[in-house]
Amino acid sequence: MRVLLSTIGSRGEVQPLVALAMELRALGQEARLCVPPDFRDWIDGLGIPVVPIGPELRGTASADRPRPTREQLLQGVEASVATQFATIAEAAQGCDVLVAGGALQIATRSIAERMGVPYVYASYCPKTLPSPHHAPIPMPGQTPADGTVDDRTLWVADAQRWNDTFGAALNSHRASAGLAPVTDVRSHIFTDRPWLAADPTLGPWPEPADPDVVQTGAWILADQRPLPPGLVDFLDTGEPPVCFGFGSIRAPQALAQAMIRSARALGRRAIVLRGWAGLSPIDDEPDCLSIGEVNQQALFKRVAAVVHHGGAGTTTAAAGAGAPQVVIPQMYDQPYWAQRIRRLGIGSAHPPGAPTADSLATALKHALQPDVAGRAQIIAAAVRTDGARATAQRLIALDSQSRAPGSGR
Repeated sequence: MRVLLSTIGSRGEVQPLVALAMELRALGQEARLCVPPDFRDWIDGLGIPVVPIGPELRGTASADRPRPTREQLLQGVEASVATQFATIAEAAQGCDVLVAGGALQIATRSIAERMGVPYVYASYCPKTLPSPHHAPIPMPGQTPADGTVDDRTLWVADAQRWNDTFGAALNSHRASAGLAPVTDVRSHIFTDRPWLAADPTLGPWPEPADPDVVQTGAWILADQRPLPPGLVDFLDTGEPPVCFGFGSIRAPQALAQAMIRSARALGRRAIVLRGWAGLSPIDDEPDCLSIGEVNQQALFKRVAAVVHHGGAGTTTAAAGAGAPQVVIPQMYDQPYWAQRIRRLGIGSAHPPGAPTADSLATALKHALQPDVAGRAQIIAAAVRTDGARATAQRLIALDSQSRAPGSGR
């Protein structure tokens, strides 16, 4: 079986697909990835075939780069959809199953339909999938729901926004491929049975008995890399530090200043993960260390707390390591993960607004309480690590079913 795993997201969307690809390979199957070019060298080094799609994303992490307006986003829709139809179709040649990971996978299902092979849509966060138990995540430029409109009505409006944003471009390319037009873009992309690649403890589907959503568990890439010697020395020479990082999203340099000062206010050392935004220390004091890409699974087990943006991957890694968390949500699903960390009692959700040294110190002080650390250890024991393996096995079964007599394939 050959499986194409595609996404146009950042590290948080790509790494789960890499985990799934590794599990497929371990089970004797073939997997290839179609992801942004930022990750090509890393995936090449793992020996997994990769087809780059679209432009590099790294530059978008700079806070100095203006946020695009909704009009600019709409102008880029046609180019993005055209690129997807061309690139994913090429990458999918010879594949038996196509898997789309994360939002904005506009073309993948149409390509699977044209090829006559199974298609799976996978979300990494429950909040992104329609449910009467929560409101949809706002699209860029849209004001979050204020609670005055019921969730079902909001989901109807959300479906219309998908149609308005992507319908024309999608149906133009479908017509060129000889495919019938789509009247509900969101349902077309998500399918009537999406897979939810989130940990059931951290991000449970609100309707556990719902047969229309398959919760597989998070797709966690096991990381066996040793920590760099300099980092190990830093960790060994004092009390566990606080780890700060914003991954691949926008972050101003002033944030690094606030982070370090908040740790110092509580008498804590600090580790700053530079990330795509290039966060760096504010001085040369020995109580702070700045590092690049690292084995977070190993690092988070040795820190007092993790302060981060609330991406699904970082949230899961910190929870699995038993580290208390402070989440500073910025966009998309991050407010959801911030609230889950707060409700589980394993950390703090930073209030809306730009963080300051004082506001971070307040949130961090709560996360560093012994009862929070104890609760974080309990939750860590409940975090599943078999999600990618279970999903790989499910894909193998799906391929077998699609080949059975009478399946139409």
